[in-house]
Amino acid sequence: MKLHEREVQVPGPDGTIRTIMISPAGEGPRPAVLLYSDIFQLTESTLRTARRLASHGFVVCAPDIYPHGDLAGVALEFDDAGKQAGLAGAASMTTARFDADRVAVLDHLQGRDDVGEIFATGFCLGGHLAFRAALDPRVSATVCFYPTGLQDGHLGADDAASLAEATGIRGRLMIVFGSQDPHVPPDARLYVVSALYAAGLTDVERHVYAGGEHAFMRDVGARHDPVLTDLALTEAVTFLNGR
Repeated sequence: MKLHEREVQVPGPDGTIRTIMISPAGEGPRPAVLLYSDIFQLTESTLRTARRLASHGFVVCAPDIYPHGDLAGVALEFDDAGKQAGLAGAASMTTARFDADRVAVLDHLQGRDDVGEIFATGFCLGGHLAFRAALDPRVSATVCFYPTGLQDGHLGADDAASLAEATGIRGRLMIVFGSQDPHVPPDARLYVVSALYAAGLTDVERHVYAGGEHAFMRDVGARHDPVLTDLALTEAVTFLNGR
């Protein structure tokens, strides 16, 4: 499928939010996917995944997660310096600021003629951000890939306590973990699922991929598992399409 890719400056509460829009050629409206990156922001690896999703007929909207400071527009390297910069970027953001930026991007999507239903997804820290996007009633389905910090509320500069707000989720929810992820070990996965059930979300779809490490879908580095990546993306697409 032929895709169109462009950069959009979305008006936000603290300035514009650089956002990459990737959409299939042809007329809409089409379902949109708000896609959050990991701490390294909009790397080519993340954009390759975004393009794969768009090729299934989605308008993919990928904003910077640190859009207002020194990291605005910066794709970080997958090395120690990039990791430390990404962690510092997260530490500079409060939950309220993450949420305000998300509202601005959803407002933008809702106002577009080429967008119909709105979904959300994200990876690592972005998986946690996608979970918080699910709290917005405009988001009808969400896929969180190995979300970090759900079990302890860690997101940025403060305690997000996202699981405590899970009763507000009205759309469908799918969560993907790797069995060998040290950031979300078995006890943390059990805690997350138990909290979601306690919040009344008994229809959550959960996948734990045997042998999957943290960031197994990032197609750079030794942790990448191409087979599990294909499985996870296939499951995500069919889930978002309402199977």
